[in-house]
Amino acid sequence: PEAPAGAPTPAHVATVTIPVSGMTCAACQGRVQRALAKAPGVVDAAVNLMMQSATVRYDPAVASPEALVERIRATGYGAELPAPSRTALDEQEAQDRAHAEELRALRRKAAASLAVAVVAMLLSMPLMAANARLGLSATADPFLHWTMRAIDPWLARAVPWLYAVPPRALTFVLLALTLGVMGWAGRHFYTRAWTAFRHHSADMNTLIAVGTGAAFLFSLIATLAPGIFVRHGVAPDVYYEAIAFIIALILVGNALEARAKRQTSAALRALIQLQPRTARILRGGGEVEVPVEHVHPGDTVIVRPGERIPVDGIVVAGTSAVDESMLTGESMPVPKREGDRVIGATINTTGAFRYRATTLGADSVLAHIVQLMRDAQSTRAPIQRLADRISGIFVPVVISLAIATFVVWFIAAPGVSAVHAFAASIAVLIIACPCAMGLAVPTAVMVATGKGAELGILIKGGDALQRAGALDTVVLDKTGTVTEGRPAVTDVIVAGDASTPDALLALVASLEQSSEHPLAAAIVRHARDRGLPLEPADAFESATGRGVVGVVRGTALAVGNEALMRDYAIDVAPLAREAERLADDGKTAMYVAADGALAGVVAVADPIKPTSPAAVAA
Repeated sequence: PEAPAGAPTPAHVATVTIPVSGMTCAACQGRVQRALAKAPGVVDAAVNLMMQSATVRYDPAVASPEALVERIRATGYGAELPAPSRTALDEQEAQDRAHAEELRALRRKAAASLAVAVVAMLLSMPLMAANARLGLSATADPFLHWTMRAIDPWLARAVPWLYAVPPRALTFVLLALTLGVMGWAGRHFYTRAWTAFRHHSADMNTLIAVGTGAAFLFSLIATLAPGIFVRHGVAPDVYYEAIAFIIALILVGNALEARAKRQTSAALRALIQLQPRTARILRGGGEVEVPVEHVHPGDTVIVRPGERIPVDGIVVAGTSAVDESMLTGESMPVPKREGDRVIGATINTTGAFRYRATTLGADSVLAHIVQLMRDAQSTRAPIQRLADRISGIFVPVVISLAIATFVVWFIAAPGVSAVHAFAASIAVLIIACPCAMGLAVPTAVMVATGKGAELGILIKGGDALQRAGALDTVVLDKTGTVTEGRPAVTDVIVAGDASTPDALLALVASLEQSSEHPLAAAIVRHARDRGLPLEPADAFESATGRGVVGVVRGTALAVGNEALMRDYAIDVAPLAREAERLADDGKTAMYVAADGALAGVVAVADPIKPTSPAAVAA
């Protein structure tokens, strides 16, 4: 469909991701989402509860990032523009630290609240026993009946002095303990509920605050003026332990959510950790090791065998082979020589070389990959629109149901006191608090994209992820997916009857011991696995891009491609058809010449995993 008149074209649409603080539920997410969607100049907005961020596409001629931040703040939530100098790597590390601190704080609060709740429950037992002696406790709750019958006698025997404490004193102790839980562990529920109320809205914090607040108010009246209840034949029961348990259990749920956030970022943390922390560069005529963030474009970086490449750049001296599997999935190291591009976080396998640093920080390939992953985790799947519509009316509906529950129990149920009607309405409020509905879709997107990245699959976002459910055809890349991801010798073909395959393999492996090439390592490994004797090679030389030559046990050997054979005037015609067949099968065929004559062909390939046929069939 054509874009509406005046709509910004793709070339004039900018994107900004704004960290948002204070969101705790789907209703929070929905409120920010609606506010941004209505902002002038906004094309679309994706607010992610799990990532605590809002990704907004907007027309720069109409809207600005600063105006979008103010729009979010007007809804009652915190928002700050990310620092322009921060890369995706920096942002992810900061987010990981925030998630870790959030998890630690929630664990502390949940543990303390649970401990207080257990103590409050035990202190409440003598109160219930005292009310029962006055004939005021007549609950139909089977759990409370069981508690009084099973736990109360045991507790009376274990701590008889507790039952000698005046009930009024116990209620004031319970009041103090509950105030501590509400004021410290659960304070953010009430402050956020108040903020939502001031902005004429309601969220999950509203349910928690209303439920526990009503229970606290009821208990406070029962503590300060118990005579009001006694005159009406109702036990002045207090629900302090219920308040503590509710807050504790919701904090446990919040801690589990925080743990899920941290775990789903594991793949991004693993990507970030691929980048070395330091780089060895040439400065002032010598080598110095500096933090990677202190490397500047144009610096000459030195990389030794086995080291990770710290930043992107262009090779200026030396040759090597680089394992780029973190970027391409291709396990075979890629030869690098002067003028070739190298990517930060890939692994130098063989030779040493120097290169000129080019793209750094936010412009590096690794930073782009991390940013793509963060963007994917922030996107909204189409199904989330349904969850957003429901969450917009969820809290008001729940509060209405709670009020209706109280009215129906109090009016329609014969012999039911206001206490029981109140307890039933509180149950409706509390049972709705976790609101898994709003967390399900963003959590699924985060887990799927994060786990995919961990397994080498980059998913561009929620839309692609949802559409993947309807796929009927899968196309698989070979290397490291269908195959082992490690080269191995597959064929040894001897020319004529001059030798045996094992004898030829022993000669070739003896020569290849001196080479650092991955194919050479595969040949040596195969020979050793077969128990073949290997001897040192003399006069070893490596011809870049062609192969190797040397002398083993007095035999002059040349192992490499057809170009190397031409250099030594070796006729490959007798085995050319075999070499072509091996190449057609996806194998790397290397000719072997001994004392000036063609001796055979050795083929190396990435073998298929034993589990691949079953996986492909599935």
